[in-house]
Amino acid sequence: MEIQVMISQEQVLEKVKEMAQLLNERYHGEPVYLVGILKGSVFFMCDLAKYLTMPVTMDFMKVSSYGDGTESSGNISIDMDLTASIEGKNVLVVEDIIDTGRTLEKLMKILRERNPKTLTMCTLLDKPSRRTQDIQADYTGFEIDDLFVVGYGLDYAQQYRNLPYIGVIQQ
Repeated sequence: MEIQVMISQEQVLEKVKEMAQLLNERYHGEPVYLVGILKGSVFFMCDLAKYLTMPVTMDFMKVSSYGDGTESSGNISIDMDLTASIEGKNVLVVEDIIDTGRTLEKLMKILRERNPKTLTMCTLLDKPSRRTQDIQADYTGFEIDDLFVVGYGLDYAQQYRNLPYIGVIQQ
C-alpha cells in the first residue's frame, strides 16, 4: 500500500504548538487533567503536553462502540477508565479525530456526570461532513474531508500509527 502525505510532520507539530498556546491562554496556569482517548490520541496528547505551561496530569480512557464493524452505534463500553476522580478539576479531553461524533457524545456525557470544574475537548482532526451528532470540539487542529487517514496515532488494522505525518492510503 502506498501512503500519500496529507499533512506533513512539520504542519502537525506547528498546529500542536498553536493549540497549546490557545490552551495556555485559556487556563492561565490552572492545573489541567488531560484525558487521552486510546489508542489514537497518544502521539497528539504527548506532543501537546510538552507545550502546555500549566501543571498537567495525564490519564487515559479506552472506549469501544458496538456496531457492524465499520460504523459506530454510539453505544459505548468503557474498556479502561480513568485512574482518579475528575470532580472539581479542569478536564481536557484529547481526541485524535472526530468522525460521526456518536461515541464522543456519549463519552462527554459520562465525563460531565462526574462533575469536573470545566470540561473541554480538543481534537487534532475533524471530519464535519461525517457528523451525525451535534458535537463540536472546543479546539480543532485541522478540518479534513471524508478520507481514511493514518499516521500520528491513527491506524489501519493497527498499522501505520507510528508515521510522523497524517497520510491517506492510496488503493
